[in-house]
Amino acid sequence: MRHPFTYNLLNDSLHFNRPASSDSSWKVGLRPPPKDVRPQTEDVTATKGLEFEEMFLRRELLMGIFEAGFEKPSPIQEESIPIALAKRDILARAKNGTGKTAAFVIPSLQQIDVSKNKIQALLLVPTRELALQTSQVCKILGKHMGIQVMVTTGGTTLKDDILRLSETVHVLVGTPGRILDLAGKGVADLSECPVFVMDEADKLLSPEFAPVMEQLLAFLPADRQVMLFSATFPMIVKDFKVSLWTGPFVPDLTTEYAIGKTHEISLRDQSHG
Repeated sequence: MRHPFTYNLLNDSLHFNRPASSDSSWKVGLRPPPKDVRPQTEDVTATKGLEFEEMFLRRELLMGIFEAGFEKPSPIQEESIPIALAKRDILARAKNGTGKTAAFVIPSLQQIDVSKNKIQALLLVPTRELALQTSQVCKILGKHMGIQVMVTTGGTTLKDDILRLSETVHVLVGTPGRILDLAGKGVADLSECPVFVMDEADKLLSPEFAPVMEQLLAFLPADRQVMLFSATFPMIVKDFKVSLWTGPFVPDLTTEYAIGKTHEISLRDQSHG
């Protein structure tokens, strides 16, 4: 089988190989929600024509995407998902309303091995509300995959979290303080968690959260994949990027999306999240 990605040593670029044919038999029996007829801005519709079926995603994940009503990848999904599937670190800039959450949830779910009783994706967000929203996206997109998702924030009791973590958890979504507490107590085992995501990274790397983030990273394996998503790239995000990534990957992106030397994806002036 042809590998979905080709790495070009000459110009340090990653190219996406499209499948030779598309089999839509997995859609049989599925019912997508009513078509969204609301007007969409160009930052959501201006794509390059890549389809979810062309991303070599698992059939069960495609089923969840289809039932969620995702017809085609948005620009941030189109740019970031193929790179994330190649297990490259990502620093992406996109506002809420551009499909940002699915841009990191889809590649995170794709990498889950449900036969392993281990936390395999850690998704960090700054607020309880965003944690609940993100966990719901994980459950909706992964409903056919058998993936176990847990959400933990300061608003839940520690005892309940400890009991839940005694069972299988593949994806852990939550706020930094609570997850650090659970990891520090040895309850949340992150030693085999290969995917580390920070949504609204500009907030998570503020003086309030930055020390917690540094401590949390120590619980993850050294070869983890890091994905940072943010509406803005303040200096704190850039500084964290420099200290974290020793060999960033430079994708083959257009000037419109590429920023600096890092694997950065930027969609400017955007208004689906």
